[in-house]
Amino acid sequence: MDVNMSAELDVVLDEKLKEYCRFGDMLAEQGSYEKAMAQYNSAWRSVPEPKNNWEASTWILAAIADACFLSGYKGSGRDALQYAMTCPNGIGNPFLHLRLGQVYLDEGQENSAADELMRAYMGAGPEIFANESSHYLNFLKTRAKL
Repeated sequence: MDVNMSAELDVVLDEKLKEYCRFGDMLAEQGSYEKAMAQYNSAWRSVPEPKNNWEASTWILAAIADACFLSGYKGSGRDALQYAMTCPNGIGNPFLHLRLGQVYLDEGQENSAADELMRAYMGAGPEIFANESSHYLNFLKTRAKL
């Protein structure tokens, strides 16, 4: 039994992780994705083992994956997303499914892409695609009647 699944991070550590991520978010908003990734990675390194027992891991990995995706490091983004799916509330998170589907489609893994993009669509509706390239929703429309 994973006892940490219901436990919460120490308040000081939780605040430290949030501070790294706030700074990373600020950098990402400025388009400095590699610098943002450095902040997110600092947060990630601070998460106690086993890392996939903590809800914080889910949102830290989401931030890492997003910065990777937006800066073209899609392989690293895929790795972060796949691990995020093993963390609390990873499976079923529309944003994680969206990014994973996008990475899979960009890699030519169309069946996996369709599955993940449909999970994103079902979880958040067409709105989740609003700020993304129309390429992804158009692909999904070739696989499902939306």
